[in-house]
Amino acid sequence: MAYPMRTAHQPGLEPYSDIPGVRNSNPDLDDYFDGQVPPPHHLSTPQGHTPIPLDDPVPRNPFMASREYSNVDGGNGATNVRQSTWLEKQQSNQRRTRWIVIGSLLGILGIIIVGVAVGVTVSKHHSNKKGTSSTGNPGSSTTPPGTVNETNPNDPSSFVKDPRLHQSFYGLAYTPEGSQLPQCGAQLSDVITDMQLLSQLTTNIRLYGADCNQSGLVLEAIQRTKVNMSVWLGIYNVPDDHTAYDRQKAEIMTVLQQYGTKNVAGVTVGNEWMLNYLSDNGGAQLDPNGAVGNTGAQLLIVNITDMRNTLSAASINIPVGNSDAGSYFNTQVLNAIDYGLSNVHPWFANVTVQAAAAWTEDFFETNNVQVAANTTKQPQMYIAETGWPTKSSDAGNANNGASDASEANLQVYLDTFVCDANTKGIKYFFFEYFDEPWKDAQFGGVEGWWGLFNSNRTLKNINIPNCAI
Repeated sequence: MAYPMRTAHQPGLEPYSDIPGVRNSNPDLDDYFDGQVPPPHHLSTPQGHTPIPLDDPVPRNPFMASREYSNVDGGNGATNVRQSTWLEKQQSNQRRTRWIVIGSLLGILGIIIVGVAVGVTVSKHHSNKKGTSSTGNPGSSTTPPGTVNETNPNDPSSFVKDPRLHQSFYGLAYTPEGSQLPQCGAQLSDVITDMQLLSQLTTNIRLYGADCNQSGLVLEAIQRTKVNMSVWLGIYNVPDDHTAYDRQKAEIMTVLQQYGTKNVAGVTVGNEWMLNYLSDNGGAQLDPNGAVGNTGAQLLIVNITDMRNTLSAASINIPVGNSDAGSYFNTQVLNAIDYGLSNVHPWFANVTVQAAAAWTEDFFETNNVQVAANTTKQPQMYIAETGWPTKSSDAGNANNGASDASEANLQVYLDTFVCDANTKGIKYFFFEYFDEPWKDAQFGGVEGWWGLFNSNRTLKNINIPNCAI
């Protein structure tokens, strides 16, 4: 999610574009919430990627300060007394013996120091070869902050659970780091760390697109970590570029043939496709079930139907769905899908954080669940995105008119929404797993700051709710 500030359209801010261009996908905030319309979502504009280092530099051995010893022949006021030859020899022998003992002790101490340094180096190499992430055991002195503690460095499925994390979320929205064109810098080691952490919070994640081999990386990481995780794969198609759909469909079919469907819950075709189509053809204030909306729906349904037919031809039976902003589901599209994912963000509804959970649940029930239930297909509806930002890059956007973007307010939303939604059986994907700096760099404001974790995979100053799903 990367919503530009709700002013006039800003050229160049294109949602999940495969080739950067200019799209009119940013409705004015007033238009957006006329009829309680959810916000547009910019996901995958190309970004730069700096891979997380796999290994820390080898630590230097500790420096051992030199020690000084007093001369055993020192005074006691006897400077004028001649020492006998015998006494001089005895003292010489004693000095030699002392130095031999001292030298031996220093040698042993040096060996101990070297051994400890080597042990620390090897330990750091093993614990850091998977990149930085949230701590697996915050109370352990052997677990450096920012790392997952693997009990067997050769087995990613063997890791220590973080007692601060609880499997209380139905699902989480997830975009692998470095999975945007044209850079494609996603690393398997990072995704493995993400699965180790995500699996302690949920058993369901959703992806947005299939470029940069993100589907394959996620399924490979699930296989290696042996976690219980279902994935909603995604195709981010756009109205004016059919090759984007073809390319991502081919990626998904390759992945499904390789990994099977054990951990795949569905394939989502389109993310805010209808919102973008209306924005490009008269404005987001248009009725998604009007003439323009129905024309766009038929274009989208072509891709949805093709994906279902392609899966069927390969004897693969998994649901096919669509994701859009909450008020932009077209009835024809609802009758063509097995499930719908709806973006519902109270932050952009200008409600207080104290009222956010109730607003989200009411909006979703009224605009999505009930509407879908009145269609012939009656697709299963999920909240695709809901959350609360923890900061803004500029002071002007740090408040939505009712509440601040802050960790304290994220905590309020977590406490009032998560367990209540679980009790009511609402299926949702909390937005989102971690902060995404590329969004902040491109869009500013609150765009990059929606994660439960910081971008370095350390948990923010929040308490994860602890309740059954």
